[in-house]
Amino acid sequence: MTEQEIVDKLRTGNEVFKKIEDEHRTLDKQIYEYDSKVYLTLDEDMHRKMLQKEKLQRKDKLAEMIREFKKFAN
Repeated sequence: MTEQEIVDKLRTGNEVFKKIEDEHRTLDKQIYEYDSKVYLTLDEDMHRKMLQKEKLQRKDKLAEMIREFKKFAN
């Protein structure tokens, strides 16, 4: 089973995975909004960095769930 097939399976069959993936996508959009600005205030820059950390945490959790699925699928 390919990684994309695993992601598709988790996306449709695991509500937690889907929720985390949606949160990751939302954070990505928020970061993109900051990136589209020419200049960020200090507060905006700090908030952007916080969003990046949260996004990375979601990405790590998704990767962990994929690894767990692979482990039990074999």
